[in-house]
Amino acid sequence: MGTPAIVVDNVSILFNLNKEKVDNLKEYFIKLVTHKLHFTEFWALKNISFTVEKGERVGVLGFNGAGKSTLLKTIAGVLKPTEGSVRVSGVIAPMLELGAGFDMNYSGKENIFLYGATMGYSRKFIEEKYDEIVAFSELQDFIEVPVKNYSSGMRARLGFAIATAVEPEILILDEVLSVGDAKFRKKSEAKIRSMFEKGITVLFVSHSTEQVLNICNKAILLDHGRLIAQGSAQEICAQYNEMVNSKK
Repeated sequence: MGTPAIVVDNVSILFNLNKEKVDNLKEYFIKLVTHKLHFTEFWALKNISFTVEKGERVGVLGFNGAGKSTLLKTIAGVLKPTEGSVRVSGVIAPMLELGAGFDMNYSGKENIFLYGATMGYSRKFIEEKYDEIVAFSELQDFIEVPVKNYSSGMRARLGFAIATAVEPEILILDEVLSVGDAKFRKKSEAKIRSMFEKGITVLFVSHSTEQVLNICNKAILLDHGRLIAQGSAQEICAQYNEMVNSKK
């Protein structure tokens, strides 16, 4: 099989939530020094282990607060595990909060080059891809406008266009296909499918079992920070739908 694309080994993430409302920094430090600050500890992820082979497309399902986005951020290297380890083999394009890496004061055009550079691509390479990125994002008329004037949908479209144009080996998608109108969603799905033929590995968080079945061949199910099931996309989607129906 060769080296797996992603190995998540017994990963746990602990968050400290501050229980009290502290009005300002001074008050915070006084409380901190006098040990009057109370934290609740909260395990966002607990003992998560799974492996994704190269070319597999894995859906990540679970209710809000299950830890899906935290898991993706950990795999993307945005968060460090409190316990356990994550090993990733290949160039990774995390599309978490699409366009979150943009500098709001720069134009769409400047951000394309900025985003490309943060992913480790040369200016020349981005120049070659530039027309394709703009065309896909459908933002030709706004490409010289500062991104702060974009709607969240426009930012997401630009982020999606950049991340998919650079042909990464691993694509991490967080609810990303819910951006834009139905037409753009179809186009996004088709674009991701065309990347499958190149053997790309995909991790895809969605609330839509229909989309997961469309895109993924495997899936995992998270509940309150724990991995409760993994298997084929069909099995896990069926199990998730049962959970949804039992909550109604």
